[in-house]
Parts: sequence; C-alpha cells; structure tokens
Amino acid sequence: MGLIGISPLISPDLLVTLARMGHGDSICFADANFPSENLTSPGKPGPITVRADGHEVAPLLRAVSKLFPLDTYTEFPVQMMAAVPGDELDASIEERFSTAVEAEQPGMFKVERVERFAFYERARSCYAIVATGETAKYGNIILVKGVLGISDDSGWSGPAVFTL
Repeated sequence: MGLIGISPLISPDLLVTLARMGHGDSICFADANFPSENLTSPGKPGPITVRADGHEVAPLLRAVSKLFPLDTYTEFPVQMMAAVPGDELDASIEERFSTAVEAEQPGMFKVERVERFAFYERARSCYAIVATGETAKYGNIILVKGVLGISDDSGWSGPAVFTL
C-alpha cells in the first residue's frame, strides 16, 4: 500500500533506509552490472543492499531527491564513476541524473567523477547500495545526505505530538 507524497518507486525497504541515514551518510544507486552483492555481503562490515530491480536510476533519483536534501557541507554531494581509460562515457547518463536531481533540488547537482576502483571503495563506505535494473554503462551514482531544516514545507516546526 502506498503513502501520500511517497513515490511508488520507493519500496518500504528503501524508505526505511533513507529514514535511518543521517547527515553525511551516503547512498549508492548502482546499475545492473555493479557488484552490489559483493560489496554488501552479509557478515562483512559495510553497506546494506536494497533491491530496486527493474527500475532505472534517474526516476529513483527524482523520487529520493524529494525526501532528503543533498549535503551543502561537502564540495561534491554527488559522485559518479569515471570512464576507464580508453572507454567512453555516454553524456546522456549524467544529463538524465542531473535533470532528475535538479528538478527537486536546483543547483545541487555538483558532481565529482571518481576512478572505477576508488568508486567501489566509496560505495563500500556508503550506508546502502541500491541495486537497480539500470542498463546504462557507468550508470552508478552516490548521493550524500544533507541536514534537514527545522521547518519544512509541511508546516511542521516543532516536536511531533501524537495523541491516541
């Protein structure tokens, strides 16, 4: 069952993961060729795997960008894998990812390109790796979660009060 204001692309596991992340925590959205399970093997320290099979990364980025701000305290709150020497990047991938994030957070798509094996190490230090069905080559991206403001668009400006 869905929730008002939450994209149906956001699974319950992904929603819980996003809520558990704190300021400065990172999340990797990995393409179908990425070694997600190898980097998140049970019993090893490191990130958890969240499955998003069949989903492309850009729509997930748009949905997630509505739920938490990117970090303004780091120079590059977005990291993407650089092409291996001798290989080429498809510029449309970064354009799709940028469009998705910028639709919700204008001016925040500040991307750093990271060498392949260094990107794997950064992914290993993420809170979670979201294993997607993205088929684009180099279709991997890391987002760094920022700080939520005291007041937001919902009108909430203080502690939650629940009554039964």
